Amino acid sequence: MDISIFFFDVLKYTLSGLFVFFAAYFLIKNQFDTYYNLKELEYKTIVVKDILPLKLQAYERMTLFVERINPANLLVRLHVSGMDAREMQNLILTEIRAEYQHNISQQLYISNDAWNIIKRVKEDTINLVNQSIANLHPEASAVDLSKVIFNRLSEVEENPFDLALLVLKRDIQEL
Repeated sequence: MDISIFFFDVLKYTLSGLFVFFAAYFLIKNQFDTYYNLKELEYKTIVVKDILPLKLQAYERMTLFVERINPANLLVRLHVSGMDAREMQNLILTEIRAEYQHNISQQLYISNDAWNIIKRVKEDTINLVNQSIANLHPEASAVDLSKVIFNRLSEVEENPFDLALLVLKRDIQEL
């Protein structure tokens, strides 16, 4: 009989001890979870406060990049009277590559889709210029090159520069 009372007492104290342990565990765990969630929220707030202006600036700069390499703006800005087509081609390609290199670090702050569109627009613009000059006479003027570029661009169903701007605007709205 003494053994059964002893086991009953051990069981009674063990169960009550386990109950106290689990009650304390869940109370402390709840406190730690609340503290962790609060710290995580503070961190995200700081990140958003610091990173959001950089993201907005990156999208602004990439919008400017797309506008600057758009042949409608690029050819008018770079045209010098008396320039031949080869000189104009070299000037256009140099300008596009310089603009791209100037803005290459912005890929850190924009979405992968937006950056891929930016790269694609740059490459398509370079290809457009190179393909346009391929069909011209060696003594063609810069004006002739501009006309061919505009004609080729007008043949495209959807303007790639407008599509790139649309992607950038969509991404900005999702921020």
